[in-house]
Amino acid sequence: MKITAITRCGPNEFGGTAGSVRTVSFELFGQAWLALNGGPHFSFNDGVSFIVNCDTQDEIDRLWDALTAGGTPVQCGWLKDKFGVPWQIVPRALGEMMSDPNADRANRVMQALLQMVKLDIAGLKRAFEQT
Repeated sequence: MKITAITRCGPNEFGGTAGSVRTVSFELFGQAWLALNGGPHFSFNDGVSFIVNCDTQDEIDRLWDALTAGGTPVQCGWLKDKFGVPWQIVPRALGEMMSDPNADRANRVMQALLQMVKLDIAGLKRAFEQT
């Protein structure tokens, strides 16, 4: 992550006292983002989460460890970072497994996923490939 710009509130501006942060522009994995300080009137909730699709277990582990530092692991690949922002760290292959036309395979993957906190690609694949 790289912070690219910070703007600050002026006097009597909605969202904070003069000099407090209004917006932060940043890049995350090459994608530009803008975070806005809406003041105490707005907070994060589970209605919106950031989904990060990962190709490897190493990638899942690295992101999970970074985002749960000061945050909270939840279940099924969900976590809240130290700011209370909900994230889902999932293997890219999960969508394919869950939408497999063989309902038994997709159900086995779902049952395995429900037992996990941080997702384990090998465990999901074992459930998918069971005969």
